[in-house]
Amino acid sequence: MEFINSEKAPKPVGPYSHAVKAGNFLFVSGQIPIMGDSIPESFEERVKAVIENVRAILNSAGLEIENVVKVTVYLKDLSRFSEFNKIYERYFKHKPARAVVEVSRLPKDCDIEMEVIACFED
Repeated sequence: MEFINSEKAPKPVGPYSHAVKAGNFLFVSGQIPIMGDSIPESFEERVKAVIENVRAILNSAGLEIENVVKVTVYLKDLSRFSEFNKIYERYFKHKPARAVVEVSRLPKDCDIEMEVIACFED
């Protein structure tokens, strides 16, 4: 196993690594929309921030968005599902497996969190 922390992503808000490489897979911890020291105002910017944080971690491990095989998204308000999808599909054109679930609370009272599993190609 290899533990990965990216200088280009926000520091973890708890005792965990940004990602763990195990075999041919990279497990990226849940990312919230922290950009610098703040959380963007608009929902669209928060979704983009989450995806860009995920991308930074993938890139630090030598991977791209296209290497993602599974996505899990946590939303505080599932009525934003369609709005989320419009932004999401700009990044994930290859359509990895995915689950989106509504939750009552997330770290730092964010309204979105995303974790992914990516695969290193043989």
